[in-house]
Amino acid sequence: MHMKASDLFVKCLENEGVEYIFGIPGEENLDIMDSLIGSPIEFITTRHEQGAAFMADVYGRITGKAGVCLATLGPGATNLVTGFADANMDRAPIVGIAGQGATTRMHKESHQVLDLVNLFAPISKYSVQVREPEIIPEIIRKAFKAAQAEKPGGSFIDVPENVAAMELTLDKVPLKVQSAQSPVPSPEKVLQAAEIINNASYPIIMAGNGVIRAAASDCLLEIAEKLNLPVATTFMAKGVIPFSHPLSLGTVGLQAKDYVACGFDRADVIICVGYDMVEYHPHLWHKNKDKKIIHIDMNPAEVDEHYIVECGVIGDIGASLKSIGSETRRVNENSHRQLRETIVDELAAHKDDDAYPLKPQRIIWDIRQALNDDDIVVSDVGAHKMWMARMYQAERPNTCIISNGFASMGIGVPGAIAAKLAKPSVTALTVTGDAGFMMNSQEIETALRYNIPIIILIWTDGEYGLIKWHQLRRFGRDTNISFKNPDFVKYAESFGAKGYKIEKADDLIPTIKQAKIDNTVVIIDCPVDYTENMKLTEKLGKLVCPI
Repeated sequence: MHMKASDLFVKCLENEGVEYIFGIPGEENLDIMDSLIGSPIEFITTRHEQGAAFMADVYGRITGKAGVCLATLGPGATNLVTGFADANMDRAPIVGIAGQGATTRMHKESHQVLDLVNLFAPISKYSVQVREPEIIPEIIRKAFKAAQAEKPGGSFIDVPENVAAMELTLDKVPLKVQSAQSPVPSPEKVLQAAEIINNASYPIIMAGNGVIRAAASDCLLEIAEKLNLPVATTFMAKGVIPFSHPLSLGTVGLQAKDYVACGFDRADVIICVGYDMVEYHPHLWHKNKDKKIIHIDMNPAEVDEHYIVECGVIGDIGASLKSIGSETRRVNENSHRQLRETIVDELAAHKDDDAYPLKPQRIIWDIRQALNDDDIVVSDVGAHKMWMARMYQAERPNTCIISNGFASMGIGVPGAIAAKLAKPSVTALTVTGDAGFMMNSQEIETALRYNIPIIILIWTDGEYGLIKWHQLRRFGRDTNISFKNPDFVKYAESFGAKGYKIEKADDLIPTIKQAKIDNTVVIIDCPVDYTENMKLTEKLGKLVCPI
């Protein structure tokens, strides 16, 4: 039976278990688009390729399976770059596919032709061009294997239009999908790590996103409870230990010194589990280079003068934690209790604050009250992200998605769409600034067209708030950060979505609850008082550790 190269390409994607492809059809991917007719894979036509890449990014993050995005050549492919780079740096599995001009014109100056393989190479784990139809099964298998292997990231495939249209002369079928068995940690290293913990005075765990990717939250909780070890998480590891758990110290990652940093200052041993350095650089939490670091991960530690590891336990994270836990005998005193109390009190300090515009602390408290523990919040990037990272209390892994390696504005709306597709039974809400919202607000139409209900909570201040915060901190004045917004309620309604404006502090919880009932795309315009930003900076600048 003869088939076209593009038919084989789609069969190979089906073989990898692909459910959705996010993208925009184009002239140079016509054959692939045609081959998708009749495929069980659903094509989600977006309004911008960046939105498609962000959707693939968040879908990969939540499911652990590579999200797939498709663009045409030239501007279509370059529009994928930001979302694709975000996934790659944030360790989310993603496969990007782009059409390309025919191989007969790639050797010369030619309409819309760029060297895409080399463009994507620095931001991917694997970047390749399909030069012959026969190699498609190998390329697709390798692309998914690379994207999904720890630490996950991006694979990019460039498909010249004449190759996609070629008839296959040989019978080719997709290759068997295999997952490598995670290596078992070395017994010597396990014993060494256990010994260091046994002799520690104030050990503390820093859990990173690798714990979520390895589905090792239960193992982490088990060792923390057995040894009474306090746990702090990075932005992207929120929820690996429920915030309500007495051993949780909340989130680390603010550049300024925060209460949780007091725990790190006092610690003599820091146990880094599934930690990705792109999130929170060691010079921020290990200035004096005087602590013993235990590195528990699938990969050896990155070389950094502030991250010289006393012991590296390399292998399956869950197995490593179990093995170390069984060899460790010490039980800490409750020396972290006071610190936790301070952190908990801090989060609740503004829960009854009726000020309008709303204080960031009040907004976050109210979001938490209005959502269930398994609902997903996708944070865009801006001043609100710093507040969310610091104060949003996640109870389960992957319920608070924060772009923190690449930290790209514009991820919020497309990210919420992907979250709802990945987990249809839960509410997906994005917390976004007015600036980040307007970068990809066109995807509201995509959500409505595919009947994907999401809640978009816009913190409105008419400024690039995070940049203003940095300007005020550095120079005591701001410049070039203001802009005007459309009427967000009318804007929502013009798409056929619902829109609400928060007029007083007590409106927020009932409005979010109403938005859940509305079961469509809902935009909530919530004015925010960002004078709190500098107040926080001043407060943290004077911080006296409670321990």
